[in-house]
Amino acid sequence: MRKSPDVAPPTRRKRGFERTSALLAERIRVAGEARGFAVARLLTHWAEIVGEDTAQHARPVEVKYGRQGFGATLTLLTTGAMAPMLEMQKEKIREKVNACYGYSAISRIRLTQTAPTGFAEGQAQFTPAPKPRPAPSPEVLQEARVLADGVGDEGLRAALEALGKNVLSRRKW
Repeated sequence: MRKSPDVAPPTRRKRGFERTSALLAERIRVAGEARGFAVARLLTHWAEIVGEDTAQHARPVEVKYGRQGFGATLTLLTTGAMAPMLEMQKEKIREKVNACYGYSAISRIRLTQTAPTGFAEGQAQFTPAPKPRPAPSPEVLQEARVLADGVGDEGLRAALEALGKNVLSRRKW
C-alpha cells in the first residue's frame, strides 16, 4: 500500500536518554520571558552568578524594561532582615548580572521584602543557617584519641580522630 505524498513522515525520536535540561529548556525560557528574563541563565544559575551568600538571601523575581528601552530594572525578593545588607551590595550585584547578560542590560535593582511565609506569589523560601552542633564531651574526645592512637602517620591519625569524634558524638536514636 502506498502512502499519500501530503502525509509527512513520522519524526524520528532520539535513541537513548535525553538530558533533563534539554527537556525543560523550552518551558524555562517561556516562563522566564513572561517575567522579562531575556536570558534564562540568570534564573537557572543564580547562585553561580551572584555567589552563594547573596543567593541564600535574595532571588530574582522579574526584569522590567523602561519605555525608552535603556536599561532595565531587576527586582529581587528578600526577607526584611536582609534588605539593608543587600541594599549596600546592589551595585556589585548589578555588575555580576550584567556580566551574565554580556552587556549593560540592568541599570537598576529594586528590592522587594516579604515574610518567609505568606501568600503564594510572595513566599520567600531561603535556606536557613545550619544549627550549630554542640561540642563533644571530653570523654568522647579522649575515646577518639585512644581509638586512633596506634596509627603511625600523623595526618591519618588526625583524620581518624575526627571521624571517631563525629561517630561517637552522633545522637543515638
